[in-house]
Amino acid sequence: MITVLLADDHSIVRDGLRRVLEDSSDIKVIAEASDGETAFDLAMTKQPDVAVIDISMPGMDGLEVVARMNSYCPKIPVLILTMHEEEQYVIRAMEAGAMGYVTKQSAPEQLVAAVKKIHSGGRYLTEKASEALALRFIRGDKNKHAMESLSMRELQVLRKLATGSTNREIAITYNISVKTVDTYRSRLLKKLNLRNNADLSRYAIQNRLVEF
Repeated sequence: MITVLLADDHSIVRDGLRRVLEDSSDIKVIAEASDGETAFDLAMTKQPDVAVIDISMPGMDGLEVVARMNSYCPKIPVLILTMHEEEQYVIRAMEAGAMGYVTKQSAPEQLVAAVKKIHSGGRYLTEKASEALALRFIRGDKNKHAMESLSMRELQVLRKLATGSTNREIAITYNISVKTVDTYRSRLLKKLNLRNNADLSRYAIQNRLVEF
């Protein structure tokens, strides 16, 4: 039996995912979380065989959960399940330590196959995710998108600023100081050649880094 932790901020989505996974007789969902902090805590206490984590969650986002699990419970493989098909997220998730990447547009049988594949020690990427990584490899450092110059923390701060979080809220989420958040904000403006938070929000929306 493969035990699974599900983390998604929408209960209806979790209900659907649970049904899809438990239709397979050898998979059982043993824990559910609606935010990143709870997901990480449950991973530590429940020790599931596989964690299925959404990227966009309140507070700590899925990328941060993957990074922390990779540090504190590296034996639990993480499958990212998200609505984001963008290259940036695929790359960031794999860099953070995820073993698989599936979008919510994928067929249900792909989710089941992905859970089984990473539980057996393999990796699982959708066709689009594989293409994104291949394009990144082919392109190399030439014609690099401006976003690729951002660190994972800078990308996380950008997403939080774009969704209206204050510097203090961001500082609490990532356990850093308000001054450090402001430093990240200044770096973002410089790297992306933007002027203010409104520009940052517009940039994040145009590049589909956030959804409303």
